[in-house]
Amino acid sequence: MSSVTRIICLANSRKYKERCIAGINPKTGQWIRPISRNNPNNGGVPESVRLIEGNEPALLELLEIPLENEGADFGFALENQWIVPGVWRKVGKVKPSDVIRYCINYPYILHNPYKYVSVPFIQKMPKQERRTLQLVYARKLLLKAESNTKGGITWKGTIKTANGQYLSDIPITDPELEKKLTSGSQPQDACLVTVSLGLPHKPHDRWEGDDPCWKLIARVIELTEADQILAEMQRLNWSIDRGREYLWRNFKVRSRSELSSTELTSFLNYLKSLPQP
Repeated sequence: MSSVTRIICLANSRKYKERCIAGINPKTGQWIRPISRNNPNNGGVPESVRLIEGNEPALLELLEIPLENEGADFGFALENQWIVPGVWRKVGKVKPSDVIRYCINYPYILHNPYKYVSVPFIQKMPKQERRTLQLVYARKLLLKAESNTKGGITWKGTIKTANGQYLSDIPITDPELEKKLTSGSQPQDACLVTVSLGLPHKPHDRWEGDDPCWKLIARVIELTEADQILAEMQRLNWSIDRGREYLWRNFKVRSRSELSSTELTSFLNYLKSLPQP
């Protein structure tokens, strides 16, 4: 069965010679990764399918995509849904503050503290716990360039979260971020990061054990201080009312928009100083 499905675009990343598109259905809160039958071995979405009036699906755009209710999961990726013939449409756009609620404080970024997860490891989990996509609130995203075997540059990132998670040297597959870094620009420290699991891939012939699915930085969303305050409040399980009470008690205002830049920074630093509940 197929239908037009709405998602908030949270990834448009490199996938072999095509792209991986992924996002969250705002109605259900569930991740969806549209996959194409044009590339049955990896599901990569070609330009002829994904472009909307000649443009790439952009970060935070609200997209309508004709999809089946299921797709090839390649043994582990339950978010995959087959694309069916039809027109992709952009029907709106959301703000970074609108997607912060999808950052869930799991114990680890995609199941464990390592750079990869094996397929058998995921398959042993109950289906409702299997995840190959996660939106992460990173207090710091450290980026670096490395020379690759083809004589070019590979960008990698290290994610540091508010609750002490640390994921280092993760390959970046976000072409917009790569373009920005190559031009000499750097994103702000605090951001939301879409982390995705790639298809199983052994890095060399000497690899022992199950084929690893490597964690990838598929998209980065920069956050203002006001956005970071929302992310910290969510981390602390603060309600909006509790935040307003604090603002009134300490600054005699009712909303973040009434704070001066100095007061905004003070409020953010206070929230950051509070331990994980």
